[in-house]
Amino acid sequence: MSVQQDVSPAPSPAPSPAERVSTPVDGVEVLGALSPSRAGDFLTCPLLYRFRTIDRLPEPPSPEQVRGTVVHKVLEDLFDLPAVERTPEQARAMLQPVWERLSAEEPDVAAMFGDDDPATAAWLATCATVLERYFTLEDPSRLEPAERELYVESLLDSRLLLRGFVDRVDVAPDGSIRIVDYKTGRAPAAGFEARALFQMKFYALVVWRTRGIVPAVLQLVYLGNGEILRYRPDEQDLLATERKVEAVWRAIRSAEESGDWRPRRSRLCDWCRHQSLCPEFGGTPPPLPTAAD
Repeated sequence: MSVQQDVSPAPSPAPSPAERVSTPVDGVEVLGALSPSRAGDFLTCPLLYRFRTIDRLPEPPSPEQVRGTVVHKVLEDLFDLPAVERTPEQARAMLQPVWERLSAEEPDVAAMFGDDDPATAAWLATCATVLERYFTLEDPSRLEPAERELYVESLLDSRLLLRGFVDRVDVAPDGSIRIVDYKTGRAPAAGFEARALFQMKFYALVVWRTRGIVPAVLQLVYLGNGEILRYRPDEQDLLATERKVEAVWRAIRSAEESGDWRPRRSRLCDWCRHQSLCPEFGGTPPPLPTAAD
């Protein structure tokens, strides 16, 4: 039995956070813009990149994604408080107000649990567990970040615009820079850190190009299992990252010109929201949008 799927055009989605704050580039014809998330999508699966960036198919938020958003916001706001007030108890107290604000602003988030109060409470308890684990890894009372949720962008010589949001930037008295990213999931197994480090090197490249300083440390804080991954980049690392980013962009443009957005099956398919439209799972992608769409 076949099921007819409604693939009628959805309303145009709101601009992404990066699109809302990106600044115009004067006097230069920009080839395009790329964030580490979208570059990562293409490296994972070109068809996923197409679904998210070209088709802009809606993706209802998952509890895991929203947990990440809520925990990130609590950790961002925690540093607005005096150092002595940055405690696990205070972080837990901030959870409910952050959740209520987010669910009021985002209808899809509000609908995630419906009217199931016990489910919401159980989910908030998992957020509290993740937050408590943060305090076993860092002491926020001893930190004064230079920047939080910092939007960064840089135009490469190739005229490709790189942009994204950095969770936290720490600057030492000697001017050394540490880029910090919070992950609410578990740290990858040994040998599988490349995807996460690509994101961090992407940010480091943008910071280097805009500030002229190679970040001293890239730090990934995994709150799912309480591990920290640190990496010390150098200029050669970042030049190699720049070449990789530009190669990804060329591959994206090639796919745009040919219309060949080939799926790439992997274990990450288990979390994809678009399996029903993917040929790897017996689906058919919707027609590509036209310029008039």
